[in-house]
Amino acid sequence: MIVAQQKPIEDIAQMINDCKKVLFVGCAGCVTVCLAGGDKETQVLASAMRIKRNLENNPLEAITFTCTRQCDPEYIEPLDNLVKDVDAIVSLACGVGVQYLAERFKDKWVVPALDTKFIGGSTVHGSWEEKCGLCGDCILHRTGGICPIIRCSKSILNGPCGGSQYGKCEVSKDVDCAWQLIYDRMKALGKLDKLMEFQPPKDWSKSRDGGPRKAIREDVMID
Repeated sequence: MIVAQQKPIEDIAQMINDCKKVLFVGCAGCVTVCLAGGDKETQVLASAMRIKRNLENNPLEAITFTCTRQCDPEYIEPLDNLVKDVDAIVSLACGVGVQYLAERFKDKWVVPALDTKFIGGSTVHGSWEEKCGLCGDCILHRTGGICPIIRCSKSILNGPCGGSQYGKCEVSKDVDCAWQLIYDRMKALGKLDKLMEFQPPKDWSKSRDGGPRKAIREDVMID
């Protein structure tokens, strides 16, 4: 899941300070789950911006809409009629959603209301942790389902650095040593021998090399 958090109100207000009518667009995908950009957050932000602008004697007409997702063209089509007379669009989606809106509505000022933080998952209600670095070359089968790229503070591929103590990373006593977790997991599975297999240097060309990455399924593409 993509995890994001809302920018400070002052920062968002500054982006649309000279706009009189603004469309606030939420997303019912990942940012709804992490309580940052769903319908509720969109309504609250629009209301807060109206109040702020009224207090500044600079009234704002704010309208809202929440897409099923902002990262698929078909889900932002319903915005076509809503954007016709607005001065700006405020997107409460991840950076992908912001870019999709900007590409579709080329004559509109599109701004982000959120900061996209990382790919992660929920630990307890209201708390999320980064789990995947989107490296494009997954080795979780070698490390017991624990990602050393993200969960090791130094992204080491072949065992711990030597700085950990009592199962905690030298970066912070609140951070588990990823390689301790990997060792414990592989031991429990009876697969410690797998850790003796040398992991070659990461092929980062599968991550962020040569421009934006694409994933194509020719069997489902429509001409």
